[in-house]
Amino acid sequence: MRRLAKFIYFRILGWKVVGNVTMSKDTVKKAVLIAVPHTSWHDFYIGVLLRQVVGIKSNFIAKKELFMGPLGWYMKAIGGAPINRGTNENKVDAIARIFNNKEEFRLALAPEGTRQKVEEWKTGFYYIAKAANVPIIMFTLDFENKQNLISEPFYPTDNKIADFEYMKSFFKGVKGKIPELS
Repeated sequence: MRRLAKFIYFRILGWKVVGNVTMSKDTVKKAVLIAVPHTSWHDFYIGVLLRQVVGIKSNFIAKKELFMGPLGWYMKAIGGAPINRGTNENKVDAIARIFNNKEEFRLALAPEGTRQKVEEWKTGFYYIAKAANVPIIMFTLDFENKQNLISEPFYPTDNKIADFEYMKSFFKGVKGKIPELS
């Protein structure tokens, strides 16, 4: 499967991996992975291919409506977990508990929370990383340069404003599949 993913990613699509090309897989078994910009459904298969190319296990959460029928079976098979966005359960604490109960767990999220253009990121990923005491590894969905630039692990501090400035600077100038939504 990995060879097929590499063939599609590198040869057919013409993408490349830059930076922390292993996503620190040998030293970091738990992390929150954030992908930016999230502008199109194409981001999903690029992310799925990337994790095969790099050779890591990762999981993701998505709205429960995507987990119905045959698509739902596929989403679960590739590491997805449905989330009910309408409940009052503290999702940060619930997800942090998942980290604590697993030996290896990497959760991939899009901080924008939508494929539409946003002025501010959602903060759940940040608080999940802090509550679970795990690093954040950033990677770009750079369709202009056809590359995934991957950061070194970043551990959030107690200065949220500085942390967000640092993370957003990593993605500065990156254009998604639909550039006007970047």
